Amino acid sequence: MEKSQTENYYVTTSIPYANGSPHLGHALEFLMADVVARIARQDGKKVIFSTGTDEHGDKVAQKAAALKITPKEFTDGISNEFKQLQKALNISNDRFIRTTDRGHTQRAAMIWQKLEHDIYKGKYSGWYDMKQEEYVPESQVDPARTDPNHPQAYKHLEENNYFFKLSKYTKPIMEAIEKDEFRIIPSTRKNEILSLLRDGLTDISVSRPKNKLEWGIDIPDDPNQVMYVWFEALMNYLSVLGYPENEDFKKFWPPDIQVIGKDILRFHAAIWPAMLLSLGLPLPKVLYAHGFINVDGQEMSKSLGNGIHPKELIDQYGVDGFRYFMLRHIPSYNDGEFSWKLIDDAYNNELANQLGNAVQRTASMIMKYQKGLIGIMPQADHDIGPYQEALENCQFDRALDEVFQQVKGLNQYIDEEKPWAIAQTNDADHLREVLAYQASSLIQIADLLEPFLPDSAIKIRYVFKDGVIRPLKTTLFPKKELPTKYTK
Repeated sequence: MEKSQTENYYVTTSIPYANGSPHLGHALEFLMADVVARIARQDGKKVIFSTGTDEHGDKVAQKAAALKITPKEFTDGISNEFKQLQKALNISNDRFIRTTDRGHTQRAAMIWQKLEHDIYKGKYSGWYDMKQEEYVPESQVDPARTDPNHPQAYKHLEENNYFFKLSKYTKPIMEAIEKDEFRIIPSTRKNEILSLLRDGLTDISVSRPKNKLEWGIDIPDDPNQVMYVWFEALMNYLSVLGYPENEDFKKFWPPDIQVIGKDILRFHAAIWPAMLLSLGLPLPKVLYAHGFINVDGQEMSKSLGNGIHPKELIDQYGVDGFRYFMLRHIPSYNDGEFSWKLIDDAYNNELANQLGNAVQRTASMIMKYQKGLIGIMPQADHDIGPYQEALENCQFDRALDEVFQQVKGLNQYIDEEKPWAIAQTNDADHLREVLAYQASSLIQIADLLEPFLPDSAIKIRYVFKDGVIRPLKTTLFPKKELPTKYTK
């Protein structure tokens, strides 16, 4: 791929709430953002890729109290779980921010003070979603959940809080989205937030009384209030760059892309841009909102006990096997389905039988017929326009479809050319051309796969790139047997 001139590039994930262990949905988001960051580096850009954990709020305090430990001790453990998962997934993040970090706490206070021209004190009377730790706008209240007997009943709050003038920014946010200056992907999410904006935004409560919630960042000059967790958590995207004085902030703002789940779209596409406009800062260039993952036809839920830790899958199929399934078989624009059979089929039928087989066959024939010497490899001439367009639009599944069309085409080429038959004719020149084309195609495939399957891309290039075959110690994707307990 052609290198562009060096540019700075800033990509973030949302920061998962540290009230429980990571699951497949977290892994999906990390992987999608990782592909974006790796593509930018491959294109010669200087990247800051930030992840982290959101650690204040009611649920964290409650979980810690139940375990008879401090909230900080509890979030230390959860935050470490997320760091370990990212390491296991081969995520290439440059930063990991915790909202309990001293630097974040200090900068959150500074950001609050810079927002004070749009903050006022008032009385909040309305509904609060305890599960999501979210004030519920009147227009989005589910009447069923106002019944105290509902299993997920809202709590009715009457509090003296600080409010942010969100309503003031309805029109400029809408204009930025409609003009794609603040681009939201996919269009379904763009339309969803525009619908909300057309109804008009209302001012939001951005604090909690300290006598009801101690675990949070103090409001500057008011020790009786703490910042509302969602308002404060959004500030991480600024604090991780050292806003306002650090060179990283000056060089990397605004974000080139922010990757989030669809359930937190309102926070990132309405509240967050309003905060930035209030600060006088440019909005993010792209906001990409991915869908959910269902397990065996059901949405993942703690109550159903169907959550799966990604490490279990990595142990079975390897990190690239897991990355492949998540990025190709979970739709980039819609909700996706996970089952053990689906990942097993994808690994064995696509990675092992198609890609692994093409690598193995090509290397083996060059070793057998040419003593490992590849010869002059032609420049692969496959059209990668659709692949690049898919990545531009955060269609990771479609980009991998394009790569595997090349893999499929290469296997068809091998079957049609029959190098083993050419070898019987003693036409050494033709055989050398055919095998060199196969090797060249695999190197291009490796280049396209690198952001998705970085370890596998390195291995493929290792085998072919220097003009002499260097065999791998084992096959690229050894066949797997689905464990019996998952065969249903």
